[in-house]
Amino acid sequence: MRSVLYAVLLLSTWVGLGCAAHRSDLEIPDREAIYDRPLDEMWPEVREFFTRNKLPFREDRGSQVLETEWRQEFGGSKVAGFFHRYLVVGRKETPTSSKLQIFRITKSQNKALQNPGVQLDWGVSRSLRANEGTLPANAPGESALLTSTEDWEEVIATPRGENAFFAESGQAQRDLLMEWRVFREVAPKLAKEENAPKQVQVAKAPTAKDAPSQMAIECGLPIIGLGKKAKPGTVMMLGELHGTQEVPRFVAQTSCQVTVAGTPVTVGLEIPLENQGRVDAFLDSQGEEGDWLKLMESPFWRSPYPDGRGSEAMANMLEQLRQLRSQGLDVDVVVFDHPKANGQQREDAMAATLVHQVESAPKRFYVVLSGNIHSRTKKGLPWNKDHRPMGLLLKEKLDDVVALDMAYDSGTAWICSVDSQGKRDRLDCGVRETKGKNNGERYFVHTWDSVNSEGYHGVFYVGSVNASAPAIRVGDSGPGKEGSKSLFGPETGKVASSR
Repeated sequence: MRSVLYAVLLLSTWVGLGCAAHRSDLEIPDREAIYDRPLDEMWPEVREFFTRNKLPFREDRGSQVLETEWRQEFGGSKVAGFFHRYLVVGRKETPTSSKLQIFRITKSQNKALQNPGVQLDWGVSRSLRANEGTLPANAPGESALLTSTEDWEEVIATPRGENAFFAESGQAQRDLLMEWRVFREVAPKLAKEENAPKQVQVAKAPTAKDAPSQMAIECGLPIIGLGKKAKPGTVMMLGELHGTQEVPRFVAQTSCQVTVAGTPVTVGLEIPLENQGRVDAFLDSQGEEGDWLKLMESPFWRSPYPDGRGSEAMANMLEQLRQLRSQGLDVDVVVFDHPKANGQQREDAMAATLVHQVESAPKRFYVVLSGNIHSRTKKGLPWNKDHRPMGLLLKEKLDDVVALDMAYDSGTAWICSVDSQGKRDRLDCGVRETKGKNNGERYFVHTWDSVNSEGYHGVFYVGSVNASAPAIRVGDSGPGKEGSKSLFGPETGKVASSR
């Protein structure tokens, strides 16, 4: 009788906390999950969770600590460059209760995006030999030549010394969302509840035979505040400063996290409408060299004045979305720009394209990326009081539209501006310094109580920004003349506004 009552109390506690702290599978909880069992009883089920979800790990068996193997974002994308692992630590809360602390550890092959301090030597036995290019071998006095990046990665990932198990902890971030995912599956099993909750099903593409489990895809550190906005039928407009590495990654991570949480996603890109066929073909391709060439044959990618929309980071984002789609996730892309139209006609045409898409598939979540002039939801610009931006037109036609302006820390961006020498009909393109405000390293979405004067409901924050050069560098001779010696090169010393 006592054991039955105990199970009921445990399940009640789990349900109560789960409802309060986990309204959505994307919404980050605001409290820790507490297991109403001693640590020694809870830990075997935790180990089983990671085994069952095919997250290989190694364990410090004497201290209830385990560390999973590295996984690359977006299911092994060739261009993601970000790797993550979990450090899971069991903690005694009281003699009869316990908790988990889970840290997501991140490393990047892209040194431009690395945080300060990642080169620090966290282990006690990691120093190289005096000879450059060698590393300590197993036998005394021996050394082996490092021949590839794989050799280096293996050495860095191998625990050495008494504190090497925590070697990567200097780059760790607490992951409360993952803690609650484990809790929701493990707590009912501890209570021996037969009706334990099933894993959240990912949004499976209609044409896919199979789709991965929720835990099989690595989407990066959860974006704070995203869960409150990512709902079927919602259009989330992102007004960006073109030409950064971070915004395309934000879009790719958003798409991955929302789709894995069960909602299909369509990404809207400010790319000319005639590119839709090429984009569709690429998303359904194997991502081979020939597939890339077909995508990049478009004049859009070969403009002599690349404004950031055709950056390397944007091309990489398409590859990341293709990777998700290839695994059976319901991710799609729609392009909506009408560059042959001007002024208000262009805004009208872009809005009409997106309205048609949303009305055709109202149960999807839409992430629409554009320059931050187009995404405003209020009438008027400083130079044209009658201007009706695309964002305003969408808000008038659709039920659930939220416009977010870009927020970022200072850095650089690839920007096209009016020629510095005053030449007419010519843009000056290159790397510019940007001035922003430091709000930390975590990506987040934040909305205000009311819209601001430009019609924005809030901001999306991407940390410090780094310029992303054009995917294809074209010479002054024009598109298709890549052999020209006069290529656009990085330019410094000019400051772009935070707008």
